[in-house]
Amino acid sequence: MSPKIAIVTDSSAYLPKKYVDQYGLYVPSLSLIWGDQVYKDGVDIEAEEFYELLSVATELPTTSQVTVHEYKSLFEELLADNREILVLPISSGLSATYESAITAKKELNTDKIVVLDTKLVSMALGFQVLTVARAAEAGASLKECVAVAEKAYGLIGVYFTVDTLEFLHRGGRINTAKRLMGTALNLKPILEISDGKIEAVGSVRTQRKALDRMQQLVETKTEGKSPLRISVFHAGVPELAKQYQARLEEAWHPVESILTHVSPVIGSHVGPGTISVAFMAGDVE
Repeated sequence: MSPKIAIVTDSSAYLPKKYVDQYGLYVPSLSLIWGDQVYKDGVDIEAEEFYELLSVATELPTTSQVTVHEYKSLFEELLADNREILVLPISSGLSATYESAITAKKELNTDKIVVLDTKLVSMALGFQVLTVARAAEAGASLKECVAVAEKAYGLIGVYFTVDTLEFLHRGGRINTAKRLMGTALNLKPILEISDGKIEAVGSVRTQRKALDRMQQLVETKTEGKSPLRISVFHAGVPELAKQYQARLEEAWHPVESILTHVSPVIGSHVGPGTISVAFMAGDVE
């Protein structure tokens, strides 16, 4: 990576560690509050442990954004090292983390920090972060990295299906939950991130049909576009995710395919059993 540009995302992306290490990414954690315990997402609690606990929990956790203090401390450290900073946090429509970063930047009163509202989450955000990190590694300036992030946004999409809308409904994280709640008892909803918020695309009778439908939706969105990158990410269903990834790889032959988890903080809002596919179709060049 360019020694001048520091790329800061957050734990909601849940990028595999090898990418974080390879590109020198900075990943402050959102927090998971469970009873008297506070866990840093992906640091104090990993996905596997979290979904095991969630499956038997009688009390559900709450979540909290990255704080202004955490961002300010990180920014001060990076600025002292003569770095410029691009912050790519979880969508402002899903978390106040973006606002924390904006406030920290204002308190430092510097033009060496740019904070974008990515309007993305999980591996949809991950693909944007990786694209920018690769541009920075190739020597792109801060201004050029911002342009890359903005162009990448138009190439990225994500669909997911949940076992139940209960978690999203309880957390107020879905705009169309009320419309679906009355019919969702025996249906599998299909959802997407649209303009930074969770929206319902439709519903089908079984999980198998939900996976089929997500594949069809991605094929429609990516038709005629290349190269194709995909990520299957899941909430506690590793074998199903591996099978789905293999199926999509066979169908699409993507240039990059990443299997990962839904982060604990995001998982607390979507619930166990969630399976998702993010894609990036096309290049920013």
